[in-house]
Amino acid sequence: MVEERQQQGKLVVFSAPSGTGKSTIAKMVLERLQNIKFSVSATTRMKRAGEREGVHYYFLDREDFEAKILSGGFIEHEFFFGNCYGTLLDKTHQVIDSGAHILLDLDVKGALNVKKLFPDTSLLLFIKPPSMEVLKERLKGRESEDEDGLNARLERARLELGYADQFDEVVVNDNLDQAVTTVTAIISKFLSNT
Repeated sequence: MVEERQQQGKLVVFSAPSGTGKSTIAKMVLERLQNIKFSVSATTRMKRAGEREGVHYYFLDREDFEAKILSGGFIEHEFFFGNCYGTLLDKTHQVIDSGAHILLDLDVKGALNVKKLFPDTSLLLFIKPPSMEVLKERLKGRESEDEDGLNARLERARLELGYADQFDEVVVNDNLDQAVTTVTAIISKFLSNT
């Protein structure tokens, strides 16, 4: 008797400058699409109020994180605003090897690395702000950055926007409901193609 091989899951990667609405769009897409799971990243940053281990992040100390880098335990990892972030290879394989699809929220370099590792089973989506002025206002509205932090995020945003043309799809988040509808349709089409 021949065992039927389970269909491999696919990876959908969201990237965007901070303040673009990427996390909000991802959350709303996950509510609409029941056949995709959110990837939980590892980080060395401190746990914020309300965050739970294995739900929001896998919280690692710097020593453990560096050991995983050396052992090849990450699909991608990044040093960002004083902390390390990474996508655990074993956790990702657990999901896609089970046939489930996974949504990853990564910076642009991490997203492009996923495409190198999973060229036929990944979709890269870049979420753009309508303009840098709108992005600046959104970041100011968070009231979570001092002026230096705000300027650092805006400079990083300019850098990230330069990578948009290397993504499979680019969606401008000018209207949240429309952006969610567009992104959901793109992902649905990608996941239905075998």
